[in-house]
Amino acid sequence: MARGAHYHFTVKLNQPTLHEEIAFYFQNRSATADFTCTGSGAHGRIETRKIWTTTTLNDYLKFPHVGQVFMIQRETVCKKTGNTSSETIYGITSQTACRSSPEEILADNRGHWSVESCHWIIDWNYDEDRGQIHSGHGPENITRLRRFAIGLLKAKKSKETIPEMMKKLMWNTRTVFDYLKMTKNSNPRINSLRASVN
Repeated sequence: MARGAHYHFTVKLNQPTLHEEIAFYFQNRSATADFTCTGSGAHGRIETRKIWTTTTLNDYLKFPHVGQVFMIQRETVCKKTGNTSSETIYGITSQTACRSSPEEILADNRGHWSVESCHWIIDWNYDEDRGQIHSGHGPENITRLRRFAIGLLKAKKSKETIPEMMKKLMWNTRTVFDYLKMTKNSNPRINSLRASVN
């Protein structure tokens, strides 16, 4: 904190006491959230995110430098099927109420969730946690390559899932080159350069 850095943590079930204390407090929350955000998510979903924050638990929780405690509800509706799902998470941040509003905490959490999501995708599809690359810069380099690959797949904005896209690419080398825009028909710039030369 002396260096101006702050933390933002999602409290999970592997911290049962902390999780239980925060969940118990928010049982009696107001029906109206401190901030609500609705928007279109990936894969044809509509997401509504609500956040409640409090400073009441700051001196009660056995956790250093607590500035605020929060609860977030995510509600998702699939536009194609109409199916709905919901998720509730709890968290803490060292940012005080005068430095970070509920809207800003919700945005921070979404950014944090995106990073966690990328970690999960890499581990699930590459089984990274059981990888055998341990020495030198090997682990960092292979992770960067895997993140690059996942980034390319996400940029395609396909209706297919990441595993489905990876399976298709595994059996079709030509498609890999198309994704990398290394073939004549996948990179208009190459075509224009060749036309100007000719």
